[in-house]
Amino acid sequence: MLRFHNPEFLALLAIILFLIYWYISRNNKASGTLRFSNLGNLKNISSTPSKKYRHIIFVFRLIVIALLIVAFARPQSGTKEEKITTEGIDIIMAMDISSSMLAEDLARHKNRLDVTKEVASKFISARTNDRIGMVVFSAKSFTQCPLTLDYGILLKFLKEIHIGMIEDGTAIGLAIANCVNRLRTSKAKSKVVILLTDGRNNRGELDPVTAAQIAKTMKIRIYTIGAGKRGEALYPIDDPFLGKRYVPMKVDIDEDVLIKIANITGGKYFRATDETSLEKIYNEIGELEKTKIEVKEFTRYTELFVNFLLIALGVLLLEIILANTRFRKIP
Repeated sequence: MLRFHNPEFLALLAIILFLIYWYISRNNKASGTLRFSNLGNLKNISSTPSKKYRHIIFVFRLIVIALLIVAFARPQSGTKEEKITTEGIDIIMAMDISSSMLAEDLARHKNRLDVTKEVASKFISARTNDRIGMVVFSAKSFTQCPLTLDYGILLKFLKEIHIGMIEDGTAIGLAIANCVNRLRTSKAKSKVVILLTDGRNNRGELDPVTAAQIAKTMKIRIYTIGAGKRGEALYPIDDPFLGKRYVPMKVDIDEDVLIKIANITGGKYFRATDETSLEKIYNEIGELEKTKIEVKEFTRYTELFVNFLLIALGVLLLEIILANTRFRKIP
């Protein structure tokens, strides 16, 4: 991108046309006489290259003037740049890994945890500029991955999650407390917890509603997800005589508490009865918690007039050298 900071100087280029007109007029009027006793020898004298290119000195002079005028107009080369400002969101994904997550009711031949991990992986991959962390819980809760922008390492930790990592149970209150602890020092504009469970709180010293009230004081918003179809779900067991078989198990999600947690913190409760509905839930949360990106475009200019001055100086020196050597005039 090229521009002139003082384009008004370019009007002086009209001088070039005037000088050309003046030069042509002067050469047409110029004449001289010499007296010779015999013109025979003069007829045999051929024209020299110097005479053929004698106007080059004037052309060089015009080039110098044109370059100086362009330099006065201050040509500038511009490069467009963008400044991107983001208001990042800090997200903690809290995932239930109790034994009930082995139930296969969200998708065929896949248990609840496997389905949840696949959908969570898609959610993480779709985010940009947000720090995301992961907390897992059953009878106790611990941080699987702290807040990070390295989604690659986060996805690696997600794959390593499996049922049996912690003693069995469902400590929703402790999970929320762990998430709050991870987000309490966050400077992000928005602090969010996505808590997924398929049961009700039955372990831990902290009540889920009390934990939600603590999260509210920290301005943390909690989205709760109840995972499991309504009624009964097939649960796999290992029979020492018959091998692996499935038994029906009642789906017992404490929706009242999950709704209360979401309402206290300004979040929202969702019920996922299959893989498709779970994907829609994560997509909706993604839309609700969009990162604000502000793009400012500006142009950085580099001065080029020095280049034109140097070229003009070079042409001027060449003109002086030729005028005093090859095209030298002898009075």
